[in-house]
Amino acid sequence: MSHSHSHSHAHRISSLDRAFVIGIALNVSFVVVEFLAGLWYGSMGLLSDAGHNLSDVASLLLAMWAFRLARMRPTARYTYGYKKSTVLISLLNSLLLLIAVGVIVAESVGRMRYPAPIQGGAIAWTAGIGVVINGFTAWLFMRDRKRDLNVKGAYLHMAADALVSVGVLVSGLVIARTGWTIVDPIVGLIVAAVIVVSVWSLTRDSLRLSLDGVPAGIDVADLERRMTAVEGVEAVHHIHVWAISTTENALTAHVVLADPCTMARVKPLLKGLLEDAGIAHATLECETLSEHCSGQCE
Repeated sequence: MSHSHSHSHAHRISSLDRAFVIGIALNVSFVVVEFLAGLWYGSMGLLSDAGHNLSDVASLLLAMWAFRLARMRPTARYTYGYKKSTVLISLLNSLLLLIAVGVIVAESVGRMRYPAPIQGGAIAWTAGIGVVINGFTAWLFMRDRKRDLNVKGAYLHMAADALVSVGVLVSGLVIARTGWTIVDPIVGLIVAAVIVVSVWSLTRDSLRLSLDGVPAGIDVADLERRMTAVEGVEAVHHIHVWAISTTENALTAHVVLADPCTMARVKPLLKGLLEDAGIAHATLECETLSEHCSGQCE
């Protein structure tokens, strides 16, 4: 790794750590304010949004914990270190959000059956603060959201919250002008729908990676074709691809060579090809045409 690349990587880690700390501090402060305002004014929209924001604080804490665990050194018992914790925590975060959806839906339906008077103006200004805080926090994670599933989760949480706060702001203005309190629980249900939509891809990807499924963006059939196209390679089989963490992928494969003497030349070419495809950890077992795999080839 070059000095400039190492410096860039260290700077990225430092900036993400700072983003997590700032995001957590801002959202904890806002949750307290929004929760107290929701209790004072009896707003389901504010209370549900505060509950969702509280789950986001928990998810940011978990994501930061996983981010730091992933940088710990391997041990004799955990030879990959604790990198897989990033996948497990992404899955946990998505489940926490789905639980929050259930709570919000139940409370909103209850409020629709038993409406209560609400002060729309108070809802509007409190939600307006939320738009600013959630939007700024989402911006902190926007640059790195495509590199790491945990960062993507944090970004989605914050971006969804900013949109939800816009909805609560609109409902507050509508209630202040018209007195239609039914708008408040309707916004609560819209909050739940937005969360489900935003969390679906995170849940799907986290579940797949936790089961050692092939990471998104990697086509095993295409990899096999490209590897077989390398001069000297007759066939490739027993290909297995999985995620070590939310940012690192691994592969094992059997490579059949026309001439075993070409191994020293072919192996670096294959590893370079795989690294370009997003697989930094590749273990290749080279075989000759006369060899046969023991057992069933999978």
